[in-house]
Amino acid sequence: MANPAEEPDVNPPIREPQEEVEELNGDEEEEDDYEGEDDDDTESKSQTREGRSSVDRIKAESLFRRMRAAPVPVRVHDVIIKGNEKTKDHIIEAELEAAREATTLQELLEASRVANSNLRALDIFDSVNITLDSGPPELPGTTNVVIEVVESKSPLTGQIGVYTKAEARSSSIEASLKYKNIFGYGDIWDGSIVHGYDNSAEVALGMYLPRFRGFRTPFTSRLYLSTQDWLKFSSYKERSLGLSLGLISSKYHELVYTVGWRNLIDPSRTASISIRRQLGHSLLSALKYTFKFDQRNSYLRPTSGYAFISTSQIGGLAPDSRSLRFFKQEIDLRYAVPFGFYNAALNFGVSGGVSFPWGSGYQNRPSSVPERFFLGGNSSPLCSLGGPSALWGFKTRGLGPNEPKRKGDNERDFVGGDAAVTAFADLSFDLPVRWLRERGIHGHVFASAGNMAKLSENEFRNFTAPKFLDTFRTSVGAGIVLPTSVFRMELNYCHILKKQEHDQARSGVCVTFSASS
Repeated sequence: MANPAEEPDVNPPIREPQEEVEELNGDEEEEDDYEGEDDDDTESKSQTREGRSSVDRIKAESLFRRMRAAPVPVRVHDVIIKGNEKTKDHIIEAELEAAREATTLQELLEASRVANSNLRALDIFDSVNITLDSGPPELPGTTNVVIEVVESKSPLTGQIGVYTKAEARSSSIEASLKYKNIFGYGDIWDGSIVHGYDNSAEVALGMYLPRFRGFRTPFTSRLYLSTQDWLKFSSYKERSLGLSLGLISSKYHELVYTVGWRNLIDPSRTASISIRRQLGHSLLSALKYTFKFDQRNSYLRPTSGYAFISTSQIGGLAPDSRSLRFFKQEIDLRYAVPFGFYNAALNFGVSGGVSFPWGSGYQNRPSSVPERFFLGGNSSPLCSLGGPSALWGFKTRGLGPNEPKRKGDNERDFVGGDAAVTAFADLSFDLPVRWLRERGIHGHVFASAGNMAKLSENEFRNFTAPKFLDTFRTSVGAGIVLPTSVFRMELNYCHILKKQEHDQARSGVCVTFSASS
């Protein structure tokens, strides 16, 4: 045991020289006294620690009571960042703007929680930890926000996968490579290759910046070269080379500008007259604005809440005769009503859209085929928030305006519509088997309806609401839903109530895979 007399004392006692000599030449009895004093010191230190712990606990409980009773005033004195060897300080500090402006402890805690979530969403840190420390003693009522980050040890990541679209009976293989935070601005650079077994393909290079020249919203850009194969449905293939710029991206708003060179071709030489007239090169220069508000508690199985999305797009923003001039508007409204038993909920939705050319002689001009609406696909409309698209029981591009292919061919091209409306209702409920309930497997019954119409080339003069309603397509059915974390699989029996001539739809059992849009 160490001699206490040899340990330095913060406040050493004042002793006479004679006493010091006696201590140095003390007998065994005096040593026993020192051992007794050492035990007393240990007990004293233990009691001191317990006392401090008790005081801290009382202070914490007092603070929590104050927070519950009323706002606790506080002011941020400084933001201290640790662990960022590569990332610029201002990238991290930008997420703490709300915390700097907080005037109460409650506001500061909420702002810190949001900042932590936003920093993790940048996808350049392995971990993020935010703590609140007391400010300088001379500035009471202040605090320091300490941010400790661990940057990604593996900035280069890649993935490869095979994806299947059961409704389109097609599959694709996709590979991507991503490099994070090259220049320390939170920048993410990625490249991707997609090849479909239906001869569709895309090669793209993208860049993401969380902050660009002081703007509070991220900036994205993407250079792409793509080929879309619609020969089986509409007798054309679409090739595009373009650049997409994400100008605004926030919780509710998104603004994207796209410029691209598009070429429509018909290798089969069997296209209908309407498709043949649009073959060739064209320039796409369009601005697209999206407002999205989604308050549903789930994207794959909503049981409460509502969602609304509105998309406005205008094309023809380039002084070129081959520039596609069009206006396109889409809206989609969803609502989920819980019933309070068996986790049952009724989801219903209504969506609509219109696309129309503009410019000189727009009434006589046809709309661009790729900008028209195409319904069908037998995917779940519950997951496709964005506009009119899916109908249970109808094949991809399997309904709406159509024309016969070249003379002597009995097949037809579906050419799309300038106006489209869809609606659906879906009643979901838990099954009476515990094993199924624990895994989220549930049942549902559904109904869907939709229709399209042509408005361009003076066809709007022939449009009437009674005729449009009379030609609505409808379907009903029931099935089992197997949800996962990334997609929704349905095993359904679908019955077609109403369809029109040449529609591609059938009653029977079908399996669909739907991802949240």
